[in-house]
Amino acid sequence: MGARYRSGKLTNEFALIGRLRERFADIGDDAAVVEPPEGPLLLAADSVVGGVHADLSKVGLDDVGWKAVVVNVSDIAAMGGRPLYLLVTVAAPAGTDLERLFDGIAEAAHAYVCPVVGGDLSRADCLVVTVAVAGTVDGTPVLRSGARPGEWIYVTGPLGAAAASGWTRRPLARVAEGVDARAAGATAMIDVSDGLAADLTHLADASGVGFALDEVPVAPGATVDQALGGGEDYELVFTTPVAGSAVGFRIGRCTDDPAERTLEGRPLPALGWEHSW
Repeated sequence: MGARYRSGKLTNEFALIGRLRERFADIGDDAAVVEPPEGPLLLAADSVVGGVHADLSKVGLDDVGWKAVVVNVSDIAAMGGRPLYLLVTVAAPAGTDLERLFDGIAEAAHAYVCPVVGGDLSRADCLVVTVAVAGTVDGTPVLRSGARPGEWIYVTGPLGAAAASGWTRRPLARVAEGVDARAAGATAMIDVSDGLAADLTHLADASGVGFALDEVPVAPGATVDQALGGGEDYELVFTTPVAGSAVGFRIGRCTDDPAERTLEGRPLPALGWEHSW
């Protein structure tokens, strides 16, 4: 399995995404929002690649199938929505136990009440599981760009457990928490897939704010660096003008200086996941 996490300036992948946003003006949030006459439709897609997102010597193919669904459902949760349907495309080497892979996909589809309605199969040199999800939201979706100076920052749970497990535990999408956060007045939201430091920075950049963190809730057995940069926890980070939100842990506040990125008064380490080409 290749190197997953590193410290230092975030480049490469995020720079490429920035250039793609210049070409495709409608991308930028966890899920796309399409508004047909019957109400908002949320669309997202992501891939799990063997040897990149999953160490196949440490996790079963059913775990890979589960993860491929959950990472997409989490993007819907990050908008305050709920999933409806899945499309699953699998490219795999000869001899891959596809039945076991689809066991995990079916488990996750059942757990999140979003049936698989189509997809494709193909031969490939390595395992790639690509899932597209359609979802909906009861009201206005929560974007990354809605945070304002003075608003409070919350996270739905402790962080770093995925990294502490060596990224072998099955992730969970926080659908109910996202729905509750939206209903409670969340102004911006994102899921922690790349690590808190990276994902909160994405939210702050989209909203044009800075942030000052007072603390970071660390999962049992994890380190602070794993909580900040381990990624794949899929907890939700959101902002709200309400200081006493019933959802999650309050960890800091948005500021009016877009360059401010601090934890306990010190610069936040540049930690997190990023692909390189």
